[in-house]
Amino acid sequence: MRVVRREVLGLSGGLVAALSLCRRDVWAEEVAEIRMQGRADGSHVWFDPIGVLIKPGQMVRWTNFNPGNSHTTTAYHPVNFGRPLRIPESARSWDSDYLLPDESFAITFTEQGVYDYFCAPHEQAGMVGRIIVGEPETDGGWMEAIAASSGLPDEALKAFPAIEEIMAKRIVRPV
Repeated sequence: MRVVRREVLGLSGGLVAALSLCRRDVWAEEVAEIRMQGRADGSHVWFDPIGVLIKPGQMVRWTNFNPGNSHTTTAYHPVNFGRPLRIPESARSWDSDYLLPDESFAITFTEQGVYDYFCAPHEQAGMVGRIIVGEPETDGGWMEAIAASSGLPDEALKAFPAIEEIMAKRIVRPV
């Protein structure tokens, strides 16, 4: 059997194309999507999901699907409006600034830990969320950051899903 160079090039090109398509599918699954939502009259706002478990190195993208409101995704960190530290000490803080309807903001989480975040204009209304990266260890210092609740509105504190619930379900939707 004689293999012609053109056949080899054609087959290898097809293989490269197939592999690139597979990689795109895997990459798409690597992005955890969080929707910023709210009622048309502005009476209720929320993140969906409100709790999510991801792998280290995974990207999270927030998109504002609320046509009548701007929202932020802002880490609980002293650099953000003097808020208490509720993310791992070694993690990078973030603040998306105001996202208009249909705008998005994304970051990649590399440090394992529990990350609590809020919407700056709607924290008082309980618009908060929790991301868990990796597997929490009770002696790893993660719980100390979560215990920092001084200065948080009661509505925000009540809205956070339990770490155990996120670990069990992987995704927790708002009630």
